[in-house]
Amino acid sequence: MIVAKNIHKAFVDVKILKGVDLEVKNGEIVSIIGSSGAGKTTLLQVLGTLTNADQGEVFYDNTNISKLNDKELADFRNKNIGFIFQFHHLLPEFTALENVCMPAFISGISKKQAEEKAKALLDKLGLSHRLNHKPNELSGGEQQRVATARALINSPKIIFADEPSGNLDSKNANDLHQLFFDLRKEFDQTFVIVTHDHSLAKICDRSLEMNDGSFVG
Repeated sequence: MIVAKNIHKAFVDVKILKGVDLEVKNGEIVSIIGSSGAGKTTLLQVLGTLTNADQGEVFYDNTNISKLNDKELADFRNKNIGFIFQFHHLLPEFTALENVCMPAFISGISKKQAEEKAKALLDKLGLSHRLNHKPNELSGGEQQRVATARALINSPKIIFADEPSGNLDSKNANDLHQLFFDLRKEFDQTFVIVTHDHSLAKICDRSLEMNDGSFVG
């Protein structure tokens, strides 16, 4: 589903990615591990269209996203890609339901349709009793599940997760990891996950290690 070819990225004079190649199949759960500064998050940002590569190409189902202009790229990202970050980035002034609906509103879905889908997702994630709670009224695990629902609202082809359980205790981390596999089973969802959690990496379909801007082995 994703093919990345010869990806290079530098910031000022520091080379972060040095000719990375990657293929990800539909429905696959892939983890990327490695020490801080290895290039994991930068690669995720390039694959997720949040930053442009200096060299190389990224294809989604034969669509070369490297050739899209800014407007086309934003539209593609909204409809095809979901993100889950270590810091959930929920908007503090909005409820759980409203936070989940945001990407759907941006894509032009009606308020009624967006809320129906958001409620169904939050119910599936065990949060039907927290719809109208704001982020500061939710536990860390609940906030991350809201962020997961938000990532799923537009039925993306792929979800990129950057240290998604980094701020969770072991129980909530394990619950979140299991959730990813449940979502794959139900929706054939594809995940690429950057993590320092080796227990998560071990249960993924593939675990790839980065070092100094490229994959090891």
